[in-house]
Amino acid sequence: MTTTIAIITGGLREPSSTRLLADRLEASVLRELAAAGTTAESSFVELRPLGRAIIDAMLSGFPTAPLEEAYETVSAADGVIAVTPAFNASFSGLFKSFFDVLPEDALSDMPVLIGATGGTERHSLVLEHALRPMFSYLHAIVSPRGVYAATDDFGSHNTGTGLADRISRAAADYARLVQGCGPHHRREALTDDVAAMEQLLQPGPR
Repeated sequence: MTTTIAIITGGLREPSSTRLLADRLEASVLRELAAAGTTAESSFVELRPLGRAIIDAMLSGFPTAPLEEAYETVSAADGVIAVTPAFNASFSGLFKSFFDVLPEDALSDMPVLIGATGGTERHSLVLEHALRPMFSYLHAIVSPRGVYAATDDFGSHNTGTGLADRISRAAADYARLVQGCGPHHRREALTDDVAAMEQLLQPGPR
């Protein structure tokens, strides 16, 4: 069985350091899973092209076909890597809005690896103060080690060894989490609730 990883990236520019971090996290996680004998594949959900569709869904309650496709990619995955640019010590509005319109319970019991990028190290607390609480609220299983990358981590004067080490350690933790959780059970809220109600209404042994 193939393990599927969905990578959600909220970069607002092209090229994007957020996408660059997401690419490196994806590659490292796939290497770790392969080394552990797990066959894995990945798909990207790039939020920038979906910006208008996300706002329209917030206002109307009806997602467009491309947004529905993004929902399906996330809901059908066995794990998620989510990376956002940091703004004022929090995630971007576009990133948050996507999770506001994502169907309820899509991330329930989903292993999630969090990442963020920003101009300076002073935004690094976005991982613990914003991202981790949000995904915990959505009932995801958040990997213990996230990755924050500042502009200097990608600079030509930086060899990148510090960031590479953080990515490697986070990917190893996350790969173990994904393997421990196993295939993700996709919860269809209405179907599951009806089944639970039918079970409660069944007469017991007499």
